[in-house]
Amino acid sequence: MIGASLSGVTYLSVPGVVGNLEVTNGHFSYLQMVMGNMLGYLAIAMILLPVYYRLKLTSIYGYLEDRFGNMSLKTGASFFLLSRIIGASFRLFLVALVLQTFVFDEMGIGFPVTILVILLMIWIYTLKGGIKTIVWTDPLQTIFMLLAAGAAFYYMASDLGMGMTEAISTIKSSDYSRIFFFDDPKEGRYFFKQFLAGATIAFAMMGLDQDMMQKHNSCPNIGDARKNMFSFAIVLFLANVAFVGLGALLFIYAESKGISLPSKTDEVFASIALNQFGQGMGILFLIGLIAAAFSSADSALTALTTSFCVDILGFEKGEKDQAKLKRTRFMVHMLFTFVLFLVILSFKYLLKSDVVSAVFRVAGYTYGPLLGLFVFGLFTKMQVRDRLVPIVCVLSPFLTYVLNVNSKAWFNGYAFGFELLLINGCITFVGLLLIRKAGKSASELYPA
Repeated sequence: MIGASLSGVTYLSVPGVVGNLEVTNGHFSYLQMVMGNMLGYLAIAMILLPVYYRLKLTSIYGYLEDRFGNMSLKTGASFFLLSRIIGASFRLFLVALVLQTFVFDEMGIGFPVTILVILLMIWIYTLKGGIKTIVWTDPLQTIFMLLAAGAAFYYMASDLGMGMTEAISTIKSSDYSRIFFFDDPKEGRYFFKQFLAGATIAFAMMGLDQDMMQKHNSCPNIGDARKNMFSFAIVLFLANVAFVGLGALLFIYAESKGISLPSKTDEVFASIALNQFGQGMGILFLIGLIAAAFSSADSALTALTTSFCVDILGFEKGEKDQAKLKRTRFMVHMLFTFVLFLVILSFKYLLKSDVVSAVFRVAGYTYGPLLGLFVFGLFTKMQVRDRLVPIVCVLSPFLTYVLNVNSKAWFNGYAFGFELLLINGCITFVGLLLIRKAGKSASELYPA
């Protein structure tokens, strides 16, 4: 679970964004959102996991079919596929770009080849093993990633003549270590906006995401799944604290040594790790970077294949020809590998901001309809006109975009931040209210 969550974005973009004091996520303000995540994880454990285990779902979007109908299932699965393709591509893009800039450009290897090789390696080992492969390889990859980050922290502290305790004290006393921002509600980093956005993002991007929930759903029972969720939440919080601390030390180190840093904050960690220390640290950094890429992308590829086969193609609904199923799964697995390749390639020419901000901005549009659908299903007893659900879910991100673009003009200078996801979910919820009809209630479908 930690490996799937701590992707290349966490490894590179979170430390880098600490020093970008002009943007929404400057300083340690990112931790405000991480604190909100804890509330979201609690909601997943207490609300969503009981439903998933009661229904014994291979794909979590089977809930939408039971609750609303087949079109709702297809709509939910389609938004997951879109969300995960974009999210996984963001994470792999960042890693591939750093490898390209600092390693493969000097070898004369083009960016498309770099992406292709990474995806091919992931495709090979996930094709055979599926979720079982992911469960065993992710912990190993996570260990390498965290060891590399820890080694970088130690190298910099030692080079500055500090012990670990002194380095931590230096970070605490620096300008970078400010966590809480209560000054201006219009700012994107205002505490309550970030905290609420963090809770919503965690609930949607994990609890409503097949990639993340397939691991919890592979536990033997709901008790173990809840223990997995709670222990994951604690470790992930500590890991994020460590990565923002690493980010602060990177900028303190650069200032102390007079190092000129890249204009893109995503490249700061790589620049220092590969250029300022010896070969040993460089190799450790690259191992951690590759581990970060694989630990998030491998599970994403497996989840995309599972959701498409089960939710869109209708596997496990009476198909007896196992040879045909195997061939189809192979083709779907290969198709999504190719789609990821094309999307990652396009980011090289389209993406302008730091990746961690881009990930959450896009999530606000693609996960919003999922959030609205699941919340409506879980917390109301109303039924909807299933055939109209796709229209509501397509219109909701469009209306959210219109609100976001005009927010400063319409709301006295208020700028939306990561709370766009919540706005999108609310618009979807209202849209579902408008297409409601009399029918079997949720309480009849899912008795307590």
